[in-house]
Amino acid sequence: MVPVEAILILLSPLFFLFIGYEWYQSVRRGSRIYQWRDTLANFVTAAMHQAGDVLSLLLLLPLFYWLHQFALFDLSFNALNLVLLFVLQDFFYYWFHRVSHRVRWLWASHVAHHSSRLMNYSTAFRQSLTYPLSGMWLFWVPLMLLGFDPKLVLAVVAINLGFQFFVHTRAGKHWGWLGLVFNTPSWHRVHHACNEIYIDKNFAGVLVIWDRLFGTFEAEHDHTPCRFGITDDFESDNPLKITFHEWRRMLADAKKAAGFAGKFHALFGPPRPERATPSQELTS
Repeated sequence: MVPVEAILILLSPLFFLFIGYEWYQSVRRGSRIYQWRDTLANFVTAAMHQAGDVLSLLLLLPLFYWLHQFALFDLSFNALNLVLLFVLQDFFYYWFHRVSHRVRWLWASHVAHHSSRLMNYSTAFRQSLTYPLSGMWLFWVPLMLLGFDPKLVLAVVAINLGFQFFVHTRAGKHWGWLGLVFNTPSWHRVHHACNEIYIDKNFAGVLVIWDRLFGTFEAEHDHTPCRFGITDDFESDNPLKITFHEWRRMLADAKKAAGFAGKFHALFGPPRPERATPSQELTS
């Protein structure tokens, strides 16, 4: 089994424990932050995503090791190099995440994660089957060319993604001084919000320092409650629609576009502007 899937599967009992407890608390308090159709869609898209990742990484691992033979350095496994890899991988994750919001080819995959109108721990499970097609893996190649073992790179990717599960919640604020360095539930609620002030902010994986350095940080404001979801009127609990709706729109736009430049822009330009939605955040 490839490292990404093995680590996430080992962590899954903890994930389900947090989801169960949060759901129990929401029922006890009479809030509506969980709806069973939404949660089921999150679980199904997660299973589709995991299956797609297993198949794609089995095909990509030989390519990664072939590229690794051209590495600039021979970076052995030790504590210093592991910390260096963790920081560099988080840096590259920031740029993958930021590009995924600005290049439509990548947004076609990433939009699935943003498509829920709810925000809870299970939202972290809403992922796309098509990430390998959109090229997420390309952002880890520089780490392998630097000299990090591909399986170790993928293991650190999994740890980064595992951490991110815990920021998908309406509970918790910015963790005080820790919020100066680390991603927090408050910072990540901003990222999932479709309010104009919050759009394309807080791309952090684990370390929020990249957002602070590159001008994409936005705090959660008490006077502007987060409205979750994407800015058009898309609402579906169908895993296939969640996965493919933007691919269909994008390819239709590319087909209609005139000339090579027009088609290229439809595929790799910014995501198409979408009609603002009147939907409001469900109160907790």
